[in-house]
Amino acid sequence: HTLTYVTPSFVFYCIKPILKSLKSATGFLGAHGNGESGTRRSFSWYNKGSVTVMVTHELERAIQMDGIINVKKEAGMTSHDVVFKLRKILGTKKIGHGGTLDPDVVGVLPIAVGKATRMVEFMQDEGKIYEGEITLGFSTTTEDASGELVERTPVESPLDVEEVDRKIAQMVGEIEQIPPMYSAVKVNGRKLYEYARAGEEVERPVRQVTIYEFTRTSEIRYEEGLARFLFRVKCSKGTYIRTLSVDLGQKLGYAAHMSHLTRTSAAGLSLDDALTLEELTEKVAKGDLSFLHPLEIGTGDLEKVELIAQEVGKVQVGRFIPVESEAKELAAFYQGKLVAILEKREELYKPRKVFLTESVLQ
Repeated sequence: HTLTYVTPSFVFYCIKPILKSLKSATGFLGAHGNGESGTRRSFSWYNKGSVTVMVTHELERAIQMDGIINVKKEAGMTSHDVVFKLRKILGTKKIGHGGTLDPDVVGVLPIAVGKATRMVEFMQDEGKIYEGEITLGFSTTTEDASGELVERTPVESPLDVEEVDRKIAQMVGEIEQIPPMYSAVKVNGRKLYEYARAGEEVERPVRQVTIYEFTRTSEIRYEEGLARFLFRVKCSKGTYIRTLSVDLGQKLGYAAHMSHLTRTSAAGLSLDDALTLEELTEKVAKGDLSFLHPLEIGTGDLEKVELIAQEVGKVQVGRFIPVESEAKELAAFYQGKLVAILEKREELYKPRKVFLTESVLQ
């Protein structure tokens, strides 16, 4: 056999495409020059050893790009827009969001990166908290402030505050909703908003959702035939707050719409700690990835259970284990690390998704 010596320049030629794809995530190339000429300058001093060290260091940083990001979505952007922009900012395609926000809605949009994308469905299941404003007096095509006027019902006298609060309280618990025409719910393979934009009507499915909390948080204000007040609601996934606002208006005898909405909490993340895309861009440029939360927070409202080492070993190879619980799904941990999501199968629990693959047995 012939032993071939590989020169440092050849090594650089091979790994250059990888490094270019990493530049957004690491900020390394940006720190040493712009474009290809800057890249060449930054590598002019390399010898065999330094190339290996540098590549290992940068790849390690890329590998660490796993976790959950608390993004503050701004008005005018879709949830998909945020994902698209983050793919460019972080230099990775493996990104998903934990719950759609309408373009006009501001607030927490949980983003999963890398291995954490396997947690998206559980992040979406967790209850969400919103704060917003309901306006009584007219309704719109979209059920929010961005739509066209549909019906006007002037509020000509002050409302009975106690009656308003009673109607609100009646909507707490499991309720049925018909999703708005301007929504992404699919019927016969098409999204409802596609029917709406084409001027077509279609029968919409009735959905069961849960309202855990619904309260009025301000005085009722009156202006030019309208009544407005602020509210706070905690609800299950799939709940349309626009529709909740319209349905409340109907109970009170008025056309209504949701005039403002902010999501203040989702997947255990708070708006107080959320970062805008601009803030995230600045951090990435500095090589600061401290905004990545561990994937463990994505377990949300799932019941937690601590495993012993022997149980971890069984779960890692797909075996069933006994757990004293009645929950349909469990988040199994070992010494603070998420081992797996378990699902109940008769009297035992089977691993549905395994996250900890390293052996913990001594």
